[in-house]
Amino acid sequence: MDIVRPTLILNKTVCLRNIELMLNKAERHRLKFRPHFKSHQSIEIGRWFKSLGVSCITVSSVQMAEYFASDGWNDITIAFPFNQLELKQLNQLTESNRINILVDNSSVVEAIGSKLEHSTGVYIKISTGYNRAGISADSFEKIDYLLERIKQFPKLEFKGFLTHAGHTYYAKSKYEVQNIHFDAIQKMNNLKRIYKGHYPNLELSIGDTPSCSLSENFTGIDEIRPGNFVFYDLQQHENGACNIDDIALRMLCPVVSKQQSRNEIIVYGGAVHFSKDSIQNVDGKPLYGRVIIKNDNEQELLSNKSYIARLSQEHGMIRTTPRAFNLIKVGDVVEIIPVHACLTVHNMGRMVTSKGEEIIIMPRF
Repeated sequence: MDIVRPTLILNKTVCLRNIELMLNKAERHRLKFRPHFKSHQSIEIGRWFKSLGVSCITVSSVQMAEYFASDGWNDITIAFPFNQLELKQLNQLTESNRINILVDNSSVVEAIGSKLEHSTGVYIKISTGYNRAGISADSFEKIDYLLERIKQFPKLEFKGFLTHAGHTYYAKSKYEVQNIHFDAIQKMNNLKRIYKGHYPNLELSIGDTPSCSLSENFTGIDEIRPGNFVFYDLQQHENGACNIDDIALRMLCPVVSKQQSRNEIIVYGGAVHFSKDSIQNVDGKPLYGRVIIKNDNEQELLSNKSYIARLSQEHGMIRTTPRAFNLIKVGDVVEIIPVHACLTVHNMGRMVTSKGEEIIIMPRF
């Protein structure tokens, strides 16, 4: 394969292994497996899931629901506070698909409830500590009021409570991830205890990859929705959710310049390719990707001292050691592990598998 510009390479074997391991965990714990497809955004990779028996999915937008529905997925949760301006599109989707939406305020329910044309599942979005969207798990008055409003509209079918403990992504250890996860399932189970009498079929759905990867405790949970596990990345490795060998993506970037006085290498690969998500390197400075250095026997070495230290739009500046600096030449192509797989995939728009297959992701707006 000729690499002449930044190219995202997907190790298909590792990716399929990641999918199978998470599916097996869900089956072992008798959980509904509803993987989040925002990480890969690909019909082709979606078919890999389908071939393993997965039948329901999560997406992050109405547009993404339309994209996957076009390939036969007909049981979809849109895990984003519903945008009432897309009611027309929702009505079109629910005509022939089972669609679940999220709400965390009564104004959306009021705006769409009487205008829904088909039965639509609805989850109340709960915040268990991430503090992005959602109702706090102990705000019972708000939850009660929202449930009462949902009841007024026959086309809205209350499904249960859904949360995303996204703060696990910033945890610094497996122990911290486990603590966040335990706190989340405690809060969610408390809601189930309070409301199950009135809603006997109430479901609890959780979704973050670190918790789903590390935990074996899913007491009371009915469904898991991890997404990033399909590829993993440096952020997941940082919090202990995966090993380096579990990361299925590599960005290949041409070397275009070297600055010997600083032991720095410039590659064609910038923020428009990687995004500007970072983690903290051992020296306390931001890291935007780790460079794979190969020794004389072609074994991969991952060093804290070879990493992308700065990004501009098209440039990536690699800080490295004198030895690695001498190994890498202008005109070479270096392999880099991205910090955030989801945004890197979205930015690139396409991947090439280790078997040479081209994978195109969902079209942009």
